[in-house]
Amino acid sequence: MISAARTGALLVSAIVTAGVACAAPAGNTETDAAKEAAKIELVPHRAIYDLRLSQTRGSRGAESVTGRILYDFSGSSCEGYALQFRQVSELNNGEGRGSLSDLRTITWEDGSAKNYRFQSENLVDQKPVETVDGQAERRSSGVAVNLTKPGKKTFDADANVVFPTEHMRRIIAAARAGQTILELPVYDGSEDGEKIFSTLTVIGAPIPPDQRVPTDAAAGQTVLAGMTRWPVTISYFESDAKAGEAIPVYSVAFELYENGISRALVLDYNDFVLSGDMTQLDIKDAKPCK
Repeated sequence: MISAARTGALLVSAIVTAGVACAAPAGNTETDAAKEAAKIELVPHRAIYDLRLSQTRGSRGAESVTGRILYDFSGSSCEGYALQFRQVSELNNGEGRGSLSDLRTITWEDGSAKNYRFQSENLVDQKPVETVDGQAERRSSGVAVNLTKPGKKTFDADANVVFPTEHMRRIIAAARAGQTILELPVYDGSEDGEKIFSTLTVIGAPIPPDQRVPTDAAAGQTVLAGMTRWPVTISYFESDAKAGEAIPVYSVAFELYENGISRALVLDYNDFVLSGDMTQLDIKDAKPCK
């Protein structure tokens, strides 16, 4: 399951696909969508993705980028979902100028998507440039956020804001229902902990298990045998962006399995694009709900 703190918090802060909307089923209210998402169980797993530069744009494009993502996901809908995420990326802009980004994130989200805790630290050339620590709680009137780092602060967000794991479960539920477009505001605690992003998710046609058979670490995995997956692109926009005029701040594309595992990453930072190949996948034992 990829989208963790927007996979790299814009890669050192330097560091949408168009689709045809499919109408939601009649009576599919926001509450109904949340209920369908809550039924989805995500599989605990540990995945490693090797990053490489696949495209540059304009004069600010990178000359070379290499890196790796570690994605360690555990838990269940009963005990909540925990994530340890790390992205290390080395970027070279040419002329001997380079930088090393090291983003480390730990999050926990309960199975009912009412509570979310997050810690993150971003280092550039081994020097901390950003540290965030806080929690968010869904209440009847909205979402209350309490930050302890980078400074103590509280603020409220709209009730329709979703947390990252719920967002992924909502995408899977929408894909199963045949929807191709999903728009939701997302809070993940990234950057300074105060950002709320508008997101547009485009879901492609389902890929049957016997087509475009993976040759990466997903190949031969028993838990993925016979499982449908979808090509998904999530674009992140500033929350105050005007509809029809906005350019995504960042987007991530991947193939998403029904159990939340992602492969074939494409991370678009506007100035350059990275591809992420899954080189290791370990499935963990899931604790049954009591």
